Amino acid sequence: MAIEDDGPGLPRVGGWYRDSRRRRFEVVAFDEDAGLIEVQYFDGDVSELDLEIWQDTVAEQISAPEDWTGPFDDLAADDLGDTERPMRPEDWDGPWDELEDK
Repeated sequence: MAIEDDGPGLPRVGGWYRDSRRRRFEVVAFDEDAGLIEVQYFDGDVSELDLEIWQDTVAEQISAPEDWTGPFDDLAADDLGDTERPMRPEDWDGPWDELEDK
């Protein structure tokens, strides 16, 4: 599902994209002055692109994937609890949950 882009060819930090080779990735940093974009692919690999390469290779902005386990290759199905539905960020327990109870 494609969604609207923020501007004319500029990346949005936190936005998910698909490149011309159909790889999904998230923009994790963008230094507009230097023209450098840091991306993390769904499988966990991190890469840096310059703005010219970005404009030549990025096909479309997409919605964030529902399955967040891509970068975690050492997870077993048992680690995920209920495997009948995809894990979502709102399902995560964080250390702050324990602190709020006290």
